[in-house]
Amino acid sequence: LIFVQKHKCMSAGIAVCNIPSAAVEETADSTLCHILNLYRRNTWLYQAMREGTRVQSVEQIREVASGAARIRGETLGLIGFGRSGQAVAVRAKAFGFNVIFYDPYLQDGLERSLGVQRVYTLQDLLYQSDCVSLHCNLNEHNHHLINDFTIKQMRQGAFLVNTARGGLVDEKALAQALKEGRIRGAALDVHESEPFSFSQGPLKDAPNLICTPHTAWYSEQASLEMREAAATEIRRAITGRIPDSLRNCINKEFFVTTAPWGVMEQQVHPELNGGAYSRVAQPLPAVSPGGLQDKMYT
Repeated sequence: LIFVQKHKCMSAGIAVCNIPSAAVEETADSTLCHILNLYRRNTWLYQAMREGTRVQSVEQIREVASGAARIRGETLGLIGFGRSGQAVAVRAKAFGFNVIFYDPYLQDGLERSLGVQRVYTLQDLLYQSDCVSLHCNLNEHNHHLINDFTIKQMRQGAFLVNTARGGLVDEKALAQALKEGRIRGAALDVHESEPFSFSQGPLKDAPNLICTPHTAWYSEQASLEMREAAATEIRRAITGRIPDSLRNCINKEFFVTTAPWGVMEQQVHPELNGGAYSRVAQPLPAVSPGGLQDKMYT
């Protein structure tokens, strides 16, 4: 959806719909893999063995596995608590994490049902977390949400994981923090410039960094489900029906007030965290490319 120009679609009378449930399980699984890799340093242990490093004595193990940490009792902070964030929370609790989250758009109460703690400012989350994981979409308000200033608000030696959007992290600031040890390790599935290359860019010399090529969402099953869901939405549109009642429309705030059709009613839907979605009086075209993230956060 980051490639779709919402305003132009609005002026053309086109509703832009995503598929927010697509690849939630895969993204959550990949996120946990990254977190476990950072804590247990499996990536670096594998590299050491591939390079022929002798790892036998306690001293050798200590040297190669330096930075490995126990998970139980650590605090995992989730920025964004939509479908992906909630799926990560369930998995993380099973490993012994204390889970906290920051989500300014979510109504109160969900944290009690999932046994997690809510914080109400980004600063509080950064200060309390041993590991920070991003689960929000990218918009004009949160570009470089993780920057030099917010990194300094994080705990010394915290971990950072991003399987959401590359633009959420200022890679120059992250590289500097990794070199200085302010961040103990980072795992990124998304990057400011893709395809990512270790041979160029601000992260090329950064230590303690795990990178994957924007594949956290992928499995054969998820890929099939995304194509099927997109085709279903398109079929609804071309047969004169409203795409999924516009529950997953990301530009409704624009076209509802300016489009040539009238608003019949507005309803509150729990999938929008209490936000209103609109049902309109006329059929409309739809674009449904399939999205990985749930909402947009400031």
